Amino acid sequence: MRLFLLFVTRLGTIRTIMKKLFMVMVISAVFFVGWLVWHNQQDAGAPGNPNAAHGFDKKQFSLNDPASLWVVTNKQRTLQPASYEPADLVTPDVQLRLGRNAEEMQLRKAAATALQDLFAAASGDGIELQISSAYRSYGYQKNLYNHYVDVQGRETADTQSARPGYSEHQTGLAVDVEPTSRECEVEACFGDLPEGKWVADNAYKYGFIIRYPKDMQHVTGYIYEPWHIRFVGTALSSEMNRQRVTTMEQFFGLENAPDYE
Repeated sequence: MRLFLLFVTRLGTIRTIMKKLFMVMVISAVFFVGWLVWHNQQDAGAPGNPNAAHGFDKKQFSLNDPASLWVVTNKQRTLQPASYEPADLVTPDVQLRLGRNAEEMQLRKAAATALQDLFAAASGDGIELQISSAYRSYGYQKNLYNHYVDVQGRETADTQSARPGYSEHQTGLAVDVEPTSRECEVEACFGDLPEGKWVADNAYKYGFIIRYPKDMQHVTGYIYEPWHIRFVGTALSSEMNRQRVTTMEQFFGLENAPDYE
């Protein structure tokens, strides 16, 4: 009888131990599955990951409407109409190369507000910037482009100046920035200055991208222009920064535009 009771007691103890082990295994499995889900989410959002844009709506704004925040114009994509003029141009309250009434000192309202925030943040870090050139009408761009052609020839002019109707400046969303000292004014060496490096590191925080990055002429059609920033809004600029995608053509899956048709 005593042996039987001892057996039953030990059997009960074994069952208790087995139940506890089972519970530990279940809890461990739950934690492991949870960790896998979290890890995959982190990987999906990591820069350079092809799944990073999952959930980002690339169709929020038109790529064709010239009034759209995300309009893409390049050597293969002219503005429609070619004579488009933005309806909400204003002069930002920032340092300007020219007088406040100059056409080139204007931007669309949303871009102007964002640029004011960008310049204020830069100033807080000891970086002083000013507008070199912003909005350019169809007529202005026509005269500018023809000047480059007269001086440099059409082939060279096409690498650094858009033909009228193809210019981002005409959208009122693009702006050329420079140091208040005007050092390296609209030159590639701007990218090596403290001002250029600050813009490269921080522009996306305020909704801007460097529209013509280094070594991307085969995509954008233009030489490296570290001074030329384009307002696209913080949602898109942040997403492009996370994915380390530097051109709108690549991000939206558009054809490269190295030359005019």
